[in-house]
Amino acid sequence: MIPPDLVEVHRSLWRNDCEERGFVLHAVGIESQVIWLGRAWGLVVPLDAQAAAQLQLERYERENPPRRREPPPEPLHAAAWLGSAAYAFVMLLVGYVAGRTAFGYDWLQAGALLTGPTRAGEYWRAVTALTLHLDVGHLLANLGFGTVFGLLAGQLLGPGIAWASVLAAAAAANLLNAFIQPVTHSSVGASTAVFATLGLLAAYAWRKRAGQGDRWAYRWAPLVAGVILLGFTGAGGERTDVLAHLTGFAMGALVGVGHATWRVPRGAIVQASAGLLSLALVAVAWVLALANA
Repeated sequence: MIPPDLVEVHRSLWRNDCEERGFVLHAVGIESQVIWLGRAWGLVVPLDAQAAAQLQLERYERENPPRRREPPPEPLHAAAWLGSAAYAFVMLLVGYVAGRTAFGYDWLQAGALLTGPTRAGEYWRAVTALTLHLDVGHLLANLGFGTVFGLLAGQLLGPGIAWASVLAAAAAANLLNAFIQPVTHSSVGASTAVFATLGLLAAYAWRKRAGQGDRWAYRWAPLVAGVILLGFTGAGGERTDVLAHLTGFAMGALVGVGHATWRVPRGAIVQASAGLLSLALVAVAWVLALANA
C-alpha cells in the first residue's frame, strides 16, 4: 500500500528500473522511495513534489529512450575461405597467362574495359577487365584487399553467394563506368570488385543495424567507415580510376542493402551453384573476348 502522504510516479517489474529514476529525482533535490506494490515496484514521492517529479521523469524518458535488444549475431560461414581462394586463383592464373601472352593473344587488349568497344556491344569486357592488371604491384594490392574483403563477405553470405554478388555488382559498375567515361577511356583491375565488396559489407551492416539501438552513430558507423576507407584507398594514384571505385562501391552497397533486406537461401547447394556460375561467367567472358580479339 502507498502511504497517504506519498504518490506513485513510476512503476516497473524491476526494482533497479525504479531506483535509476529515483537517482534522477535525487539529483534535482526531490526525495523518493522505492516500494513493493504487490505485483510490481513503485517509485513514490511526496504529494507536493508530484508535478516536479513527473516533469523530471518525462524529460529523462525523452533523453534516454529504451534501447532495443540487438538480434543474435548471424552464424558465420566456415567455408568462406573457398571463395577467396577461388578469387586468388583466377587473378593469378589470368595474370600469368596475360603476362606470357599465352596462345598468341594480347590479353590486355582483348579484355580491358575499352569504353568504345564496350558501348558497341562488347559487354564481356565488364567482366574480363576485372581479372587484368597492369603490373605485379597492381595485382598484389587487389589480391590482398580483395581476399580479405571477400573473406568477410563470404562469412556473412557464404562463399558462392558473396562472390556471385560481388561479380554482378562489379560488372554492373564497369558497364556504368564505360557509359560515363569518354569514349577513349580504358580501365583494368579488380579494384572495382574490391570496392564493390567494401560497399556490400558497409551497406549490409548499416541496413542490419537500422532500427536497432537509439544512437545514430551506432546505425551509421559501418557506412561512414566504408566511405572513409573508400576515400583513403580509392581516390589516390596517378593511374587510379576513381569513377570505377565509386561506381563499384555504389553497386556493392545496393547489393548489400538487398541482401540485408531480403534473405535468399544460403544452403550448400545454392552456394556451390552460385560459385560455379560465377566461374563459368568469367570463363565465358574470356572465351568471347579471345574469339573477338
